[in-house]
Amino acid sequence: MPTCIVQMPSNGKIAYRNSVKCTEKEKLPAIRWSLFACGGLSANRGFTLTELIIVVVMISLFAMLAQINLFGMLTKSTFRAQAQELVSAMQTAAAAAAETGKRYEVIIDLIDQKFTLRQITTPDLTEVLEEEIVTEKYFSNKCRIDYVLFDDLQRTGEVGEDILSLRAAFRAGRSGWQYGGKIILRDENEKPYSIIVNRLNRTVTLKQGDLELPLPKAKDEVPY
Repeated sequence: MPTCIVQMPSNGKIAYRNSVKCTEKEKLPAIRWSLFACGGLSANRGFTLTELIIVVVMISLFAMLAQINLFGMLTKSTFRAQAQELVSAMQTAAAAAAETGKRYEVIIDLIDQKFTLRQITTPDLTEVLEEEIVTEKYFSNKCRIDYVLFDDLQRTGEVGEDILSLRAAFRAGRSGWQYGGKIILRDENEKPYSIIVNRLNRTVTLKQGDLELPLPKAKDEVPY
């Protein structure tokens, strides 16, 4: 009778028992049991690696889909995001001026298609110092500044002899906006949107369309 070495479980542990006599028919199953007992970790490791590969592939696919969807969403909301950045800059200027008592200004540049939020520190309002700039953003072709109309009916961006400037400035102090007005933006389909700067209630809102500008009322029109 041939002699073989077989791994046998004993008390939850793997024990080695020598000189287990096997027949020729029993030899092969015994060897298989021995290999399984000794190489169990290898079998489990291979199975886990396969699962890991599948999980990694699935995560990669989900990540790609998420990136594609996110890119599509950002592409669609590019105009809204850029317009909202301008609204946020206007709101920041008003809030900071009210809290600190300092003057802030949002400059709308129709030539360079950008806006600049700065803290005014010099009497010369035409000079913008580098250290005054809080934020500066350029618009893409998804969002275009069309024109600016102040509530004293002075318009910026109109082609013709009546044009005053291609830069408009909204200044805010502790008491609120020096002037109100509206900023007309257009998306890539040339649809107009209005950013209304209301100096009566100090709000800044973004709405679709070229909306009518709320004008300050004369003293004789205000009820007492």
